Amino acid sequence: MERPIFNSRDPAYKVPFGAVSCGRLITFRLCPPAEEHIAAAWLVIYREFADMREEFPFSPADAEDAVKASHTADAQPESGDGPIFSLRYRAPEEPELIWYCFRFAREDGSQIWLGKNGLCGDGQAACWQQTVYDNQLSTPEWFGKGVTYQIFPDRFHRTFVPDPAGMLGDRVVHQNWEELMEYLPDEHGEIRNRDFFGGSLKGIEEKLPYLKELGVSTLYLCPIFESDSNHRYNTGDYDKIDPMLGTEEDFTRLCTKAHALGIHVMLDGVFNHTGNNSRYFNALGSYPSLGAAQSQESPYYPWYNFQEWPHRYDCWWGIHTLPAVNESHPEYIEFIIEGEDSVIRRWLRAGADAWRLDVADELPDEFIARIRKVMMEEKSESFLLGEVWEDGSNKIAYSKRRKYLLGRETHGLMNYPFRVSAMDYLRGGDAAAFKEAMETIRENYPRPAFYSCMNMLGTHDNPRILTLLGTFPKEAPHTRTERAHYRMTPEEYHRGCRLLQTGAIILYAFPGSPTIFYGDEAGMEGYEDPFNRGTFPWGHEDRMLQRRFALLGSLRNNRVSLQKGELRWLYAQGHGLAFARTLGDEITIAATNAGDEPVFMTFDWPGDLATDALTGQQFLTVKGKITICLPPLDGVLLV
Repeated sequence: MERPIFNSRDPAYKVPFGAVSCGRLITFRLCPPAEEHIAAAWLVIYREFADMREEFPFSPADAEDAVKASHTADAQPESGDGPIFSLRYRAPEEPELIWYCFRFAREDGSQIWLGKNGLCGDGQAACWQQTVYDNQLSTPEWFGKGVTYQIFPDRFHRTFVPDPAGMLGDRVVHQNWEELMEYLPDEHGEIRNRDFFGGSLKGIEEKLPYLKELGVSTLYLCPIFESDSNHRYNTGDYDKIDPMLGTEEDFTRLCTKAHALGIHVMLDGVFNHTGNNSRYFNALGSYPSLGAAQSQESPYYPWYNFQEWPHRYDCWWGIHTLPAVNESHPEYIEFIIEGEDSVIRRWLRAGADAWRLDVADELPDEFIARIRKVMMEEKSESFLLGEVWEDGSNKIAYSKRRKYLLGRETHGLMNYPFRVSAMDYLRGGDAAAFKEAMETIRENYPRPAFYSCMNMLGTHDNPRILTLLGTFPKEAPHTRTERAHYRMTPEEYHRGCRLLQTGAIILYAFPGSPTIFYGDEAGMEGYEDPFNRGTFPWGHEDRMLQRRFALLGSLRNNRVSLQKGELRWLYAQGHGLAFARTLGDEITIAATNAGDEPVFMTFDWPGDLATDALTGQQFLTVKGKITICLPPLDGVLLV
């Protein structure tokens, strides 16, 4: 096999792997083929934030010394008939996003470039990415090691049917917990989300033992502050728990009891916009204070950007009920972040351990950095998570490259690339594509951020995972009413469950926090919002699914290799996928088959027997190897 000229993921060519901390030395090695007659080589870099282009020369004479210096003498490029060029490059002392390629000069004086797309002419080389991050601020390990459970508070568990009288907005409460939610537009063509089921903080508290049985170590609550909608992403008052959910005392008691069970609590921070029916905007006059929509003399008026007061203003995605705030305004920063009793500080003091930033790509970098700084001051082991749907290491938002993962902003991000790639694989895609997508994330993210990702299959922003898996490739019903009432056939449900269990093996074995959207473990189904936000089916759960998720949670909490072990790929072909997690002497192998035909795999194994921790089935080692035959839509966790 012909050796590559360069491979950014191979320690024979680049050390260390992936992102590096500020000031770290990086060793590059190049092996151009002899027929190119290369006389000289240069590393060409572009520093994104410094807006600077630089070149650094390689030297064949440096190769042996560079290998010794990087302590990888056993990881040299295979010998060949061409030269080996080597260079030690020191990363910048400040966080940076670097794009690099290589320039060669031939013996005849002509030039050629090497990029991710191979050898090419000047200006055509596709660059590799090198993330340089500040590692001076530590990342709490508790989040990435454990299991996260996401709750949509109105729909999880209620202790009684609440009376909405006197509460913000014209609310309607369903008397029957199992009723269908409202889903059709009102007479004005708007979907108002004003129907409630009455799930509460006390209801969640009652179910803490259930969450503990699932192995949950982080409880992620969708917004809990006062709002006139059931989703509460249009905040009315940041200083008040929505009364249908309970009180601040209820929240503190929930946190105290969760902490006693080893469960952390994460709050959803919606700081890019408020509700128009809020204390701060007050377009409907629901609050006694003077809002920005009522008077330009309001203390909150500078928080918003009006084009024509009071009816034309910046709002989130053009939705007039979600007026956007000016996050750079000093008084807003003081209120949300830096004041002595700021929103960030007071709810950490009340018991929260983490904040998840809604639409983080619409928050300024400085705003996020200020939040992290204050969180570290208030509670040093608190965790900051950002909602970003793409590769967060190179994300561009509003024409600006973002700095979420460079060590001074978020600790981790919601790993939507994981979800997208896993869904593609589970619905018939090539396992090699999943591996490539995850290797890109692993290479681009700082290690602490990669191990702090929130990995998920289902969320409140997507159709239920079971529905997506069970009905594929059938199209969703065309009308909203048809989708509201659709329930899978027994055959669709069975296939969806088998694929969900297969996907859960990957979810729980992969680096980052495996995250359950409430009810996915109980067999909940449904298409898009609001059908993915039904009430938890207490008394009607799929017990088999629950047992599988509980077992996976137990394995995740008891095996350190699954919590923070190194990742090594073993198989990624067609419908077969396998990877190992290793820490010290402990090894765990996750192997799955998302196809309809059996898949055979062979792995090295150090002991005499390997046991599938999910079924107890054992595999005999023969000459240091085990061979398994994975049935369709199935998987194993070998220990």
